[in-house]
Amino acid sequence: MDDLRERLRELPCGQRLLEAAAGMTGVHLVGGAVRDLRLGRVPSELDVVVEGDVAPLAARLGAGEDAVAHERFATATVRVGECRWDLASARAETYARPGALPVVRAAATLEEDLLRRDVTINALALDLADGTLRGAPHAEDDLAARRLRVLHDASFADDPTRLWRVARYAARLGFAIEERTARLAAEAVAGGALETVSGPRIGNELRLALAEPDPVAALDAAVAIGAAPWLAPDRALTERALALLPGEGRRDLVVLAAALPAPADDELLARLELTAAERAIVRASVAAPALAEGDPASALARALRDLPVEAVALAGARGAPAPARRWLDELRHVALQITGADLLGAGIAEGPDLGRRLRAVLDQRLDGALAPGREAELHAALRAAPGAGTS
Repeated sequence: MDDLRERLRELPCGQRLLEAAAGMTGVHLVGGAVRDLRLGRVPSELDVVVEGDVAPLAARLGAGEDAVAHERFATATVRVGECRWDLASARAETYARPGALPVVRAAATLEEDLLRRDVTINALALDLADGTLRGAPHAEDDLAARRLRVLHDASFADDPTRLWRVARYAARLGFAIEERTARLAAEAVAGGALETVSGPRIGNELRLALAEPDPVAALDAAVAIGAAPWLAPDRALTERALALLPGEGRRDLVVLAAALPAPADDELLARLELTAAERAIVRASVAAPALAEGDPASALARALRDLPVEAVALAGARGAPAPARRWLDELRHVALQITGADLLGAGIAEGPDLGRRLRAVLDQRLDGALAPGREAELHAALRAAPGAGTS
């Protein structure tokens, strides 16, 4: 399989890996990188298994301050410039209980290391010395057939996050889930496997799904395999909202909010380890009502000024997009030249009335009822009745 090494050499980080591994034995590119090279895709990460100690290879790669060793798992991460390599000694894993992190020990053979992986198409290893390709049973056949198969019957029970990983692979690669694997997934879900995994681990899997090239497909696949029964992805709604979302908005949170039923479940959002700011955006976005045509600019401002841009995008996607677009592109950027300090200087007492007067003037500006300019704005603010501009 020299052609795979040549494909690897075409990648800047791949060439550096091959140069570092030159003359060494027992160094293998493994997992998704081999899969992607076989499929003619560019690998997103370079994982390496060493039959022995990873330290010599890490040193050759240029490990220094940017190398992180993980003794428990016999691994190291090396970063040099824009390159990153994840190195691991060949290892085997056992699980003390379903859903627990694995207990790691040194593997007697490379094949033992491959058999601990999630699906057969990721259980491939390319020997960097001679180009030999080795794999778990069915690995190459499943890759050719575009099929996802777990390596053993207890796979989902041992590590239920594999349900999410299989869903991501199905969405990203367009592969079908093998019949027995689908049955094992259903049995694991029915047996409560997902309840054995901590919220942070599920939250991490959700974030990875939301970062996929097609996150809606990843969520759809997660629902189909039983990993996320609390989601109801809506591609049309999501695409309409993303088309409205400005550049500073969080696409991942829009995708998530569009897939959550209303009202947002605070307990679920907390269990998924979303930050307080992320939870606030998702809650507002799930609750955002559909927008209608015809409201004056001031009414739009009263309805939308306190919402995050993600919520405005979804409100437009659920109803009329034009008002959302007008608010996001134009109206939210309209600003007064006067401030509360100007009103204080003109004799208005400090308190909530300051903000109400300023909002009343801003509403007039938005509706075209007031010419721009500091003097006109100040005059309008002083004339505004106490309590004006409430929203």
